[in-house]
Amino acid sequence: MEASWWIIAGSLVVIGIAGTVLPALPGIVLVFVGLALAAWIDDFQRVGGATIAILGMFTLLASDRVCRHQLGRQKFGASYKAVAGAAIGTLAGMFFGIPGLIAGPFVGAVLGEYIARPDLYKAGRAGFGAWIGLLFGAAAKLALAFLMVGVFVTALMI
Repeated sequence: MEASWWIIAGSLVVIGIAGTVLPALPGIVLVFVGLALAAWIDDFQRVGGATIAILGMFTLLASDRVCRHQLGRQKFGASYKAVAGAAIGTLAGMFFGIPGLIAGPFVGAVLGEYIARPDLYKAGRAGFGAWIGLLFGAAAKLALAFLMVGVFVTALMI
């Protein structure tokens, strides 16, 4: 039975890491839940409350307000429709491999912004900002997810 719990915890972490770059999944939260479950399985013997609290702070750091698209969105004047378009473009782009994952968010952001404000120049500028924000946010969340796993593994080994 314990092996099943470890499989669930590991699966949550892996799905969470994927969720850091896929906008439809709450990636960092899933990583945190998987790591907390793994600590619980071990009855918090090797990974204690202090480590879980640190991982919880990392989870809060990765909130969309702090880490995701705010800087790019604000700097380039993108609306929330541009951000939503970038997220939809990312999901659609997944079906076209790496080029789709790169172009999809940009095209989606431009279309979303154009729907909000039909000015092609402003839509392109705002779409670029939403795209940059989405890319940097995903990279920051991915780095944070690996940092969380590293902190957990370190606590597990000590």
